[in-house]
Amino acid sequence: MRQLKLGIPKGSLEKATIELFAKSGWQIKLSSRNYFPEIDDPELSCSICRPQEMSVYIEKQVLDAGITGKDWTLENSSEVVVVADLVYSKVSRKPTRWVLAVPGDSPIKRVEDLEGKKIATELVNFTRNYFAARKINVDIAFSWGATEAKVVSGLADAIVEVTETESTIRAHGLRVIEELMSSNTQLIASKEAWADPWKREKIENISLLLQGALKADRIVGLKMNVPKGRLDEVIGMLPSLNAPTVSPLYQKEGRQEWFSVETVISEHEVRDLIPRLLKHGAEGIIEYSLNKVI
Repeated sequence: MRQLKLGIPKGSLEKATIELFAKSGWQIKLSSRNYFPEIDDPELSCSICRPQEMSVYIEKQVLDAGITGKDWTLENSSEVVVVADLVYSKVSRKPTRWVLAVPGDSPIKRVEDLEGKKIATELVNFTRNYFAARKINVDIAFSWGATEAKVVSGLADAIVEVTETESTIRAHGLRVIEELMSSNTQLIASKEAWADPWKREKIENISLLLQGALKADRIVGLKMNVPKGRLDEVIGMLPSLNAPTVSPLYQKEGRQEWFSVETVISEHEVRDLIPRLLKHGAEGIIEYSLNKVI
């Protein structure tokens, strides 16, 4: 049987990625001592590796496809196929940002003020290219972890660091002066795997279901019964991906005609909508979660 070699990111994205695959229909079982987790699909073999290295392994065909950040593919200048943007992270469903930050009391106000200064970052190549394109001479030092501490302790004049909420940066008394790049998780594939019809179809199917699971996040189904006389006003209140589904209910002779109305809406809208629906005649309202929206 043919197998697609799939890379799962180790570290901060690991838990969120495995949860996303579970919602998409694949159960991945990890072992603390095993870099090759089990997956309930005989057509897939999984490997755990650092997202910083994922695009290199895929470009060299060690892996056929994998999940990693757009930032690390750019950092490695890897020649790969970007199959899909999958906007999720360890904290939220928002893109992450690589920002340039300095101490709060630093006289540095803009990028040009860093001429001749030292910058600590894990994103060395991208940062070097960023400043070179602006013809600003800086000394860039690699930092693996605790990058904020480098500038606080005076080992660097500024840092380039990834953030979602800026809470850690602010907690260290730092100030953001520039955003260098917005990044998000991506499903990428090797050019060779993408050119193989069987592998490409498998990758596209994985992409379809992963995107469907992400689309279903914070979206719920809503179902209710509505009397015929209130049907138009209730439907007029419903936001929907498409028009709501309306079906007649079984009617006993001589009783008012009722309809079942079903729709899909954003989760945050439900708390305000349900009380309004009740006031406009809806009954038997059911809210249910969704795994995928395709």
